[in-house]
Amino acid sequence: MNLLQQLCLWADTLRAAASNGLQFSSNPYDRANYERILSIAAEMFARASDRPVEELVPILAKTLGQATPLAVGDAIVINDAGEILLIQRADNGLWATPGGAFEVGETAAEGACRECYEETGVRVEPLALIGVYDSRIVSTRVSRHCYHFSFLCRPVGEEQDTPVHPQETLDLGWFPENALPSLDLGHDFWVPLGFRFWRGKMRQAYFDPATPTRSSESPASSRLRDC
Repeated sequence: MNLLQQLCLWADTLRAAASNGLQFSSNPYDRANYERILSIAAEMFARASDRPVEELVPILAKTLGQATPLAVGDAIVINDAGEILLIQRADNGLWATPGGAFEVGETAAEGACRECYEETGVRVEPLALIGVYDSRIVSTRVSRHCYHFSFLCRPVGEEQDTPVHPQETLDLGWFPENALPSLDLGHDFWVPLGFRFWRGKMRQAYFDPATPTRSSESPASSRLRDC
């Protein structure tokens, strides 16, 4: 990575941190600081270009505010005994594969492994991409349009650390395919695919077709939640 690329990455990291802060903070002093960070990120993007700052300001303002689907990753962790690692979500009590939103500066596989460690304390390594799923089609009922990336992973070592974000999970455990607990929405689709991939019965990663064939309707009682 050359200096120009590194400068753009630093700027994008600041942009992401400030955008997240503005999304969740209601404190006026914090919001003012996040706005300042966004301004600095815009200046860095401009400095990384050969074009005049004045010419880039409107373009950067649009780019920094561009809305795209949220990219999130799930770690499908299966041990040698054929058991999958699941967490019980604190927000709805259902069981799910560990995962969450990616961060700027990491690969999708790194993000899935990081989320797994933060939520379970289990260190894993990625083996293969199992699939990419559209939240509207797999009926995850999240509050934003998301692309879910699931990676087949295996645990590294036998030690388990204390989860970094224990407040996100009520419990965790290893389950065989024939004794799964009540799964969160969407998992009824990608967990079985994970086991098929692990057994070598899938030759390539899954992706949703251009014309969706799965129902995008979820039970009326399901409430939208964050990813």
